Amino acid sequence: MLDVTRLRVLVALARHGSVTAAAAALHYAQPSVSHHLSRLEAETGTQLLQRAGRGVRLTPAGRLLAERAEEILGRLDAAEAELAEHAGLRAGRVRLAAFPSALGSFVPLAAARFAADFPAVTLTLVEAEPPEALSLLRSGEVDVAVVFDYPPATSTEAAATGTAVADGAVADAAVIGTAVTGIAASGPAVATAGTAATGAAVSGVRFVPLFAEPLHLVTPSSVDADLPSLAQARWIAGCDRCRSSLLQRCADAGFEPDISFTTDDYVAVQALVAAGLGVTILPDLALRAHRSPAVRTVPLAGGERHVSAAVYGAPPDPPATARLLEALRLSMEAAPGSRGAR
Repeated sequence: MLDVTRLRVLVALARHGSVTAAAAALHYAQPSVSHHLSRLEAETGTQLLQRAGRGVRLTPAGRLLAERAEEILGRLDAAEAELAEHAGLRAGRVRLAAFPSALGSFVPLAAARFAADFPAVTLTLVEAEPPEALSLLRSGEVDVAVVFDYPPATSTEAAATGTAVADGAVADAAVIGTAVTGIAASGPAVATAGTAATGAAVSGVRFVPLFAEPLHLVTPSSVDADLPSLAQARWIAGCDRCRSSLLQRCADAGFEPDISFTTDDYVAVQALVAAGLGVTILPDLALRAHRSPAVRTVPLAGGERHVSAAVYGAPPDPPATARLLEALRLSMEAAPGSRGAR
């Protein structure tokens, strides 16, 4: 069995890039770090390090073991925290990662609801886009990750399958469960109506559907247009996942957008639109978090984004985690709403 301390040393080397930095992060002497790495190579029978100038770097086998070790150590730390909570040794903690517009809308209400129910439990919040949030979840650095994904259906397909969202209503749970599996970094998953209700599991990560949110076409307040009529406009794109959705929706409308600006700051996006520098598509949460009076928003027919909470492992969840999931589900309805189309 591999030594946990040596795995921690390997992970520190992978994170910090050198023996010196790993030693400083772990508060170890450099010879001690080198010794642990040497012993780990002997235990595995595999070369994990190779010389690179005056330092060392991980071999492909070393990187693979470091990635797996990070997940294992994260789960061990999380298990210790959960056992301590159940044993009453301390109040415990719950860590939540969420993307910016979620943190700017319904997550604070969920956090307040959770704090009222669990005043002795420390809740920490981390801002992270879905790929980073899922990485933090897999490594045990957070307990819950609020993530989003865009379903592949066009507006025509959405109307045919009944998945279009109007006035913020929640789409069919099975559809949401299927869509969120696309977020996972590895491993296929099939979500059915039965599995979506409890969350679809992918590589140890379980997705719990929260809600579907409409997408809005955002233009300057003086411009009244629909998507096809904006083929010649300049466009503003967001994060990689949002950019891909924008490209696909414009392709479905018969054109390739001229993307002039890229930013995932939804306040900056609306300022650019208000200044007449471009148009964009924003999800409802971004408009709930911030709504510029100088832009016009029009619901995009059949357009939606699915929001889910990701947790690690099979149910039942620890009590505090389960209550946080419930708070997230309940808080969207109470979140400040956008002012709709203008």
